[in-house]
Amino acid sequence: MLGLCLGLAGQLWASVPQPEFTLGWRHTVEKIRWEEDYNVTPQGLQLTEARVKGTGAGMEIPDGAVFRDDSWHYYEKRPPIPLLKLGRAPEGGDYDICINGQCQPMSHWIGKPNYQVETVELWPCELPLPRQQK
Repeated sequence: MLGLCLGLAGQLWASVPQPEFTLGWRHTVEKIRWEEDYNVTPQGLQLTEARVKGTGAGMEIPDGAVFRDDSWHYYEKRPPIPLLKLGRAPEGGDYDICINGQCQPMSHWIGKPNYQVETVELWPCELPLPRQQK
């Protein structure tokens, strides 16, 4: 089963057994919500859609974006990302990982942001199949 792994420098800290997820966060200055939807593939994390609630410092709405449901929706054709590196300092707030519309802060899986480890990496990984209950 393919899932999402979280860690740093190849060291696994946690895994999320889902083939799709949404990464959400708030802009550190403007406090505007951003979201990116990903499929987990053997080649990497494939961006399928992104949304942003508004504009601000360094936050331009991409060409071709469509406003609906209170957000700008857009898609940028990119190859899959084999390894997604995220900065995660305490003053920046935490990322959310959302599965089937239910969001949890990244700290749910790997602890709160701290100054000792200000980066986390996300990548696709093969996970063992869950055992069947008898």
